[in-house]
Amino acid sequence: MANLKIKVLLIDDEAQFRATTEKILMRRGFETILAESGPAGLDKLAAKPDVVILDIKMPGMDGLDVLAAIRKAEPKLPVIMLTGHGSESLAQDALKKGAYDFLAKPCDIDLLASKITEAYRVGHVMPDSQESRVKNVMIPIAEYTSVSVDAKVRQAIELLRQSFHGKAATDSIMETGHRSVLVTDMSGEVAGILAISDLLQGLMPTYLSAPRPSTADSIQYSPMFWAGAFTRELKILAERQVSLLMSPVPPAVDENATLMEASYQMLQRNVRRLLVKSNGKTVGVIREQDLFFEVERILR
Repeated sequence: MANLKIKVLLIDDEAQFRATTEKILMRRGFETILAESGPAGLDKLAAKPDVVILDIKMPGMDGLDVLAAIRKAEPKLPVIMLTGHGSESLAQDALKKGAYDFLAKPCDIDLLASKITEAYRVGHVMPDSQESRVKNVMIPIAEYTSVSVDAKVRQAIELLRQSFHGKAATDSIMETGHRSVLVTDMSGEVAGILAISDLLQGLMPTYLSAPRPSTADSIQYSPMFWAGAFTRELKILAERQVSLLMSPVPPAVDENATLMEASYQMLQRNVRRLLVKSNGKTVGVIREQDLFFEVERILR
């Protein structure tokens, strides 16, 4: 979601959380600075971060003390607090003391990236009265899993599985999959999209949707009819080409389009995602959940 080189200072005493989050944020285009304690984080304010991610519970100098020190040294620097289970009251206290926002651990990486970009935009780039554009909230194309149009469905299923289970995760951070894969042609252009709903549709035997005699309209299939059908149809489906199963190329929207235009296109075309174009080139995907994050931000 990051299109600008936003510099993020992450202050957290959990080494695994720091390492995992740094890797994910860097892959998203953020520049990261790590600090293992409050005092170390305050020292690294000299690096001029754009946004601070601060754990609220740390040994020694806790997050609230660090927040107070940051507010004194850099009054306009946005700070996003991370809270664990049972620390909601501390989070509310942090907001009263000047935190920009807070997220509960474990936190979804899409939401965290959205919050970082939002905090930077409000503090450095965009006045409150100006809305985000599609490019500010999209998922970069490099972050989306893709499969060749002539690949077998079996391969696409494996890639889709990896988009869920292959994401980095700890007890404190989660990176969710996109529930679909882009299908590309020989030139690398997007030729379609394969979603979980396409797989389920492909599993359905054609005779289930074929017309039945009027005398059979009220007849229900027996348990024996359904037994084993899922596995049987899946084994057949797995050897077919992705091109036979994929949905058409998602509609396109310009990266500078407004979010209202993106919302309108999704509703009018009955789709859950749009390709994002820049000078005719696909640069990202905007999904309905990305729009939801903006809904939450504006209301708050």
